[in-house]
Amino acid sequence: MCPFNVKFAEALKVPEFAPRDFLAEKDTRTLARELLAMSPDEFSGAFKGSPMKRAKRRGLRRNASVVLGNVGSTDDLAALASALSDDEPLVRSHAAWALGRIGSSEAVASLRAGVSDESDAVVLVELRNSLAAVDG
Repeated sequence: MCPFNVKFAEALKVPEFAPRDFLAEKDTRTLARELLAMSPDEFSGAFKGSPMKRAKRRGLRRNASVVLGNVGSTDDLAALASALSDDEPLVRSHAAWALGRIGSSEAVASLRAGVSDESDAVVLVELRNSLAAVDG
């Protein structure tokens, strides 16, 4: 932690700025996996009255996929593979990208399965690009 921040840090004075229970004490990867697994009702409950709702569930799930593509590992494959079945093409395409970045044999298997199941043209392009990137 930055020594400047430590020196001048103050206790939280405005309770509305406190982290929501859903966000508190979670590392980035855990939070990303949990966002990918959230149902619409869970999302609404966790972020009721929060500006996070402006990003919408699909936006946060897309961002969670990007996080896992950048810092994830094979431990995150199940969450990303599951996201390939999301209702939103935006989420599916970013999950495909993330699987390609992880690039393990399990990720490749999920990408190949996704190609056979996908009907959205944009998502199909991302699935194929991710497979091509992994195959080199």
